[in-house]
Amino acid sequence: MTRINRVLDLEQIDRDIFRGPVIESTLLRTFGGQVAAQALVAASRTVDGDFSVHSLHGYFVAGGRSDEPTVFLVDRVRDGRSFRSRQVRAIQDGETLFIMSASFHRSGDLGVEHADRMPEVPGPENIVMDVSGMRESFRALLEEWSDFDIRVVDPADYPANPHAASQQVVWLRSRTPLPEDETAHVCTLAYMSDMTLLQSALVPHPGVEVQEASLDHAMWFLRPFRADEWLLYDQVSPSASAGRALTHGRIFDRSGSLVAVVTQEGLTRTLRPGAQSIPLSTSVRRERTSQR
Repeated sequence: MTRINRVLDLEQIDRDIFRGPVIESTLLRTFGGQVAAQALVAASRTVDGDFSVHSLHGYFVAGGRSDEPTVFLVDRVRDGRSFRSRQVRAIQDGETLFIMSASFHRSGDLGVEHADRMPEVPGPENIVMDVSGMRESFRALLEEWSDFDIRVVDPADYPANPHAASQQVVWLRSRTPLPEDETAHVCTLAYMSDMTLLQSALVPHPGVEVQEASLDHAMWFLRPFRADEWLLYDQVSPSASAGRALTHGRIFDRSGSLVAVVTQEGLTRTLRPGAQSIPLSTSVRRERTSQR
């Protein structure tokens, strides 16, 4: 079973209680996108099939251990005719790691239509990733995410947003073919949405080392998409101060349709001497040190 399929394969241990498996990782802390995706799987399993998630809002309140399973408790907050609300708590050893509220909308409603346009950038097949000049923390994350095809667009290849303090554009997709089930694509995109977004806040600060962690995560699902086909993630960081950075991303499919929007605040605290931006396992640290 591939990594993303293992991530989304939750065990139901009671009516509204689910357990996520341990996923082998080079990271000491559980990847935030994994926790968010699994929480969304748990919430989705308590909602009828004619309802689809349209938004989620989550807070990362403690760092999880990647070598331990996570339990998800779902609260059925409201079951309305058009909308259903769920709250999910992710727990390890009795401690809450993540709290998420998700809202589901019954399909079939009609209304006004408009959307932002996708920026003009080179296609993913024209991008060759050169990781040699990237931060060590970002290279470590790219290795962790090897089941996904991630290609950062060179800033010289697209017109910069003159009003953005920081911008980054990334093509990404799951290398794993996904089933036709809409929930699989939505939950996979929830996983992918935490990839690279915080790094967009560091673009104007080359060489500056910071402690990195997701603090909260909000996401809106706007139109159907496939997470195993190319998606363009247009990211900006409107502000960074007091050790935190605010980031925002628009996700487009290859045809230019706006399919999702993400907003996240992350920790970007100045790194203490000798500390790591992203904690890695001891064996990985030894291997990286020996390669220097």
